[in-house]
Formats: sequence, structure tokens, C-alpha cells
Amino acid sequence: MGVKTDLQPKYGERRTRLPPGPWNLSRAEKREVCNSFYGMKVPESYSSNIKNLVSLQDSRLLGLKSHDCHTLMQQLLPVAIRSVLEKPARYAITRLCFFFNAICAKTVDVSKLDKLEEDVVVTLCLLEKYFPPSFFDIMVHLVVHLVREVRLCGPVYFRWMYPFERYMKVLKGYVQNHTRPEGCIAERYIVEEAVEFCTQHLSDVSTVGVPSSQKMGVSKPLSGCTNTEEVLPYIEQHMIHIKTAYPKFRKRTKWLQDKHNSTFIQWLRFKVQSELEEDNHGVSENLRWLAAGPNMAVPLYRSYLIKGIKFNIKAQDDVQTTQNSGVYLLAHTMQVASAKDKNPILSNMGFYRVIQEIWDLDYQKFTIPVFRCDWIDSSGLVVDELGFTLVDLSKIGHRNDQFVLASQVKQIFFVDDPMHRGWSVVLSMSNRVYNDVIGDEVLGDVIIECEPFTRGMPNVDTFDELVGELGSQNIRGGCEDIWIE
Repeated sequence: MGVKTDLQPKYGERRTRLPPGPWNLSRAEKREVCNSFYGMKVPESYSSNIKNLVSLQDSRLLGLKSHDCHTLMQQLLPVAIRSVLEKPARYAITRLCFFFNAICAKTVDVSKLDKLEEDVVVTLCLLEKYFPPSFFDIMVHLVVHLVREVRLCGPVYFRWMYPFERYMKVLKGYVQNHTRPEGCIAERYIVEEAVEFCTQHLSDVSTVGVPSSQKMGVSKPLSGCTNTEEVLPYIEQHMIHIKTAYPKFRKRTKWLQDKHNSTFIQWLRFKVQSELEEDNHGVSENLRWLAAGPNMAVPLYRSYLIKGIKFNIKAQDDVQTTQNSGVYLLAHTMQVASAKDKNPILSNMGFYRVIQEIWDLDYQKFTIPVFRCDWIDSSGLVVDELGFTLVDLSKIGHRNDQFVLASQVKQIFFVDDPMHRGWSVVLSMSNRVYNDVIGDEVLGDVIIECEPFTRGMPNVDTFDELVGELGSQNIRGGCEDIWIE
């Protein structure tokens, strides 16, 4: 073809040498990528155990299922290759991962499809600069049409084949007589359907010899949103009360907030008691128990299942192969420039950390789970040029406010950054909705969605300035040649 002639095979008498291209990894880089995958711990039900898919001896990934390939392509691969390859080739691969992360979402913003289609075309052009022509088969070309399919047919997860492939495996397991496979499948399906109907009819009967699911038997805690809505009017009244009692500090926002935090619980108790003495007080039963306070004996848990999501404390994660202790909180709070700042700014701010303790507060009529977390200080939080959020888990701050409602946080997980030692990349997962009638074990996940770690791709106009150029030589330096006998 007359392109990239310096990468053409060099024929010898006994062996043929293939010069390394921009896409080739050295032996050290292969080990580094495999070690990065080997050390990843992901939340439960996120994917397979990545550690079991890595062969450190051969520097290969083995036994990946379609679900694992999606999680690697959408989230884990861009993190694993952060310290390998040269920037132009690495960023081109990362852009392709960004595209699939956006295209596989549950909801798609139609107004952004045109920009997404332009980005994927440019991404494929960038891949053509750094990858050989043999890489671009018909499957790579079809990526261009995925955005058009979304525009015409809707989100991708309504149309892909993964749940049906999983269910075909279930049907194959029904076959006992290989000479009559259709009859085996039909009879077994009828029997299973009849058993499911009987199970629903006898749903309140305790079974013998059949263990209950971990998603069953969990008491429903009081929603944190309901608590906030019921208590919010009293919060506003208390702030007015403080400003009236301390007129000299009316304009000192930070002092008023600190005073509110230290006196609100006691004030609310007396306020509700005084309202209960009146006729037609309108105080709900939930608010009455909230004002009375919880039981002083608080049970602690190592794991807690809420809304189908399992949370662990850090000590529990240390002895398991999964990671369920990372949480993220988006709060509308005050941001101060320094300790002497008397007029902070109110804005949304994100907080990251792992759970240290799980408390279940007992209010007699209901329970409220809360997490005690060590929040990361703002000095240990960085967002890089590609949108990755990096945190230093050793920098702890906000020690005066460690508790948060379990209903207010979102589960995340941390992956060690191979580029910066001591830092971790923050990744998030979508919340899964469990169905008691048809479990995930039967049909599998219809939706394979990974929350985006960035809201956009690098600016194409400044892409070469951002990543640099490879130069006129296509051969990658510092990488071993490939020899063919």
C-alpha cells in the first residue's frame, strides 16, 4: 500500500523481523498492564473477578465473557493503560473507550448525538494514524453507524444479544436426552413455570432446605429523602431563631451554620414536644420519633444491603475479593477559602471516601442506616486533563462531620493509578434494580452501563498539542522487535 514503509517486515535467512509499531507493548509494559488488572477489586455484581482473568505468567487476559469485555472497554482499560504506550496512541484508544461508555448508557441525550457522531469519526481517523491497515476490518467500520442506529432505534441495550445468549445457556442446561432436545426444553420450561407460580402462591411459607436470597428478609429503612422533607421546615425555623437570638452574627454565614449544627437536635426535641401539647398539631409519627432520638444501643454491621446495593466497611473489603466500601456524596455545602474566611460560598461539592463503620439507628418504629466515613481532604483530590478523578486516600479531612445517611451516597470504587503511585482513580457504577419475579441469574443483565468518568472527549482542535506527535518515524523506540520463525 506504500504507507508506513518503515514498519514493513524485514526478511532474513531464517527469521522475519517485525519492527514494533506505536501499538506494540514492551514486555515490561505488558507486565504492568496485567499487574494493574490483577490488583483491581470491583464491586459485587459489577463483573467477574478480574484477578481470575489475568495470567501474569503469560501476560494475557483469559476467559473473558461479553459482560467483562464491556466493563474493561468502558472503564477499566483506560485506567490500565495510563502509564503505557505513547500519548498519541494511548489517547486515541481512550477516546474510543469514551465513545462506547456514552453509547451504552441507559439514557441518551439526543441533542448530543451529532457531536458524538463527529467525535467517533475523528477517533477512527486518529486510530488510522497509529494502527496498521489490517486492524480496520468491517467490524471497526461499523462503529461509525452506531450513533445513527441510536438515533433511529433508541438506546443500544434494547437491541443487543447478550441477555438472549445467556438465556440460551439456560435452555441448553434443560437438555437431558440429546436425541430429543426440543422436547426436553419444552417439558422443563413448563415444569419450571409451574414451580414459579406455586412459589408466588406460597411466598409467605418458609421453605425447607432452600436458602433464602440475600436480597430477601432485609427490613426497609426509612428513606433519607422523607426525613429531609419533614425536617426541612424546622431547619429554616431554627436558622431564623439563631439570627434573632444572635443579631451580631447575622451576616457571618459560617458561624451561623456551626451554631445550627451544634444546637439543632436539642432545639428540635423541645420544639416538637411543645407542638404535641397543642390540639391539631400536625406532627407526623415519623417526625415524633426522630425528635425523640434513637436508641442509645447502636448495632454495627460489616455489610449492609440497601436498595439492592451492598455496602461493606473497609475491614470487610480487606478480606474479600470485591470492593463495596467506596462512597460518593454530592452535597450543597459551604466552601471556604481559609480558616479565617467568614463569608463562604454555597455550592455543590463532591466528597469521596471508604466506609469505616455502618450504624443502624433504631427509632423504635423504623431504622435509619448511617455510614461513618473518613472523607478525603480537598488537597487530595485532582481532576486530570482527560476527566479522570484522582484521589489520595491517605489525606483525610472533614473529621468533624463523618456521618452520612446511607440513602444519600452513591457507590463508587477506587483503582490504583499506574501513572501516579499513591493515587487512585475514582470509578462509579450504575445502580441495579432487582426483580423478585425474574432474577438476574436467569436472563442476566439487559443493561451493561458504566457511569462515565468524564463528560466529554479531549478537544480535537488541540489534540496534537495535548498529546504531542509521534514524529516522522512509525517505529516505536524502546520496544522489543517481534521475530517470526
